[in-house]
Amino acid sequence: MQNISVVISGSAAVGKTTLAHALAKEFRFKLYNGGDILKEIARQQGYVISGNDWWDSDEAIGFMKERKKNPVFDKQVDEKLINIAKKGSVIITSHTLPWLATDPITFWLSASQEKRSERMSQRDKITVTDALRIVKMRDRENKKIYKKIYGSDFGDSLEVFDFMINTEILTLDSLLYLCKEIIKRMKVR
Repeated sequence: MQNISVVISGSAAVGKTTLAHALAKEFRFKLYNGGDILKEIARQQGYVISGNDWWDSDEAIGFMKERKKNPVFDKQVDEKLINIAKKGSVIITSHTLPWLATDPITFWLSASQEKRSERMSQRDKITVTDALRIVKMRDRENKKIYKKIYGSDFGDSLEVFDFMINTEILTLDSLLYLCKEIIKRMKVR
C-alpha cells in the first residue's frame, strides 16, 4: 500500500473532503487538499484567509477574479500536487490532478446540484437557496477556469477516472467501505 496515491475529484459539496479524511485515517496516508494549497497561495498574495467557508467570502471572490486572469496560481498548485502524488501513501482532493497525473487511483464523485446544495446548507449553516446559488456559481466558474488553463471539460469529460461514484445514492459508511475495498484490491501502478 505504500506506493499508492489516491486522488478524489468532483464538484463542490459532493463529499470529497469527508471521504478523503476517512480514507487517510483508514490507510494512515497523508491528506492533501488542492483547495488548501490554493488558499495558501492566496494568503501569499496578501488575501486574508479565515474560516472553512472562505471560498464563499468577498476576499475569495477577489482572489478568484485575480485567479481567472493569472493561471500561474493553479499551475503552482498542480505542480505541487503532482510531486506529492509521486511519493505515494497520500490521499489528495483535486479538481485537476486526474487529468495531469497517470499514477494515482482516481475517483470522481458526483451528485445533483440540489443534493450538493442540501449538504452545503447543513455544513455551512446557510439556506438551501443560497447554497444552490453558490454551487451553480462554483460549477460554472470551475468549468471556465479548467477549460481555459488545461482545455479539460471539468465534470463532463470523465474518461481519466478509474472509478465514478454517485454519492447521492450511498450513505457515507457505504461510500467509505466501497472505496476502501477498491483501494485494497488495486495493484500498485
